Amino acid sequence: MAWRNKRSVMRRYNLTTLMYDSRYCEEQEAKYEAGLEGLSLGSGSVVLDVGCGSGMFFNQVACKAESVIGVDISRGLLHLAKERAKTCHNIFLIQADADHLPLRGNLFSHVFAFTVLQNMPKPVQTLQELKLVSKKDACFVVTGLKAAVSLEAFGEILEDAGLRTFSLRDEEALRCYVVRAVNK
Repeated sequence: MAWRNKRSVMRRYNLTTLMYDSRYCEEQEAKYEAGLEGLSLGSGSVVLDVGCGSGMFFNQVACKAESVIGVDISRGLLHLAKERAKTCHNIFLIQADADHLPLRGNLFSHVFAFTVLQNMPKPVQTLQELKLVSKKDACFVVTGLKAAVSLEAFGEILEDAGLRTFSLRDEEALRCYVVRAVNK
């Protein structure tokens, strides 16, 4: 059943590829700004952008990080991301399921999961997979769509996944909760 749901998400994003940026750009930019506020990305930072979509977030992190790995299940969106990444030497793209990442452990200093968890059948499992590929004290920036999950339930997901929240943005203008957390 889980794979059937993921295939449905993949198909939906593949079908909306051409209008994705114009439809979601403003909303995504607000999430990026909230997630990055006060966050330091040094030259040694290795970033995982899981659910990278069309690569809109690359502009925010590629010039600050050593490398950025963008992962998405949608081939159509990854084609757009590839076009965005052409001007940067440090962006690498992988088509993969966020629950089964083909990456080695202890790699990422920063993990960003914007607009991902509401599309996953078991968000706790997804976050645990992201923890496996990240460094022990990696910084996580994760969003939870308000229409899909209550703040209390979102907090429980993060807690059950073994993440310790140190910052929460829950503003009226954002359609999601934006949380910064670290591995416990």
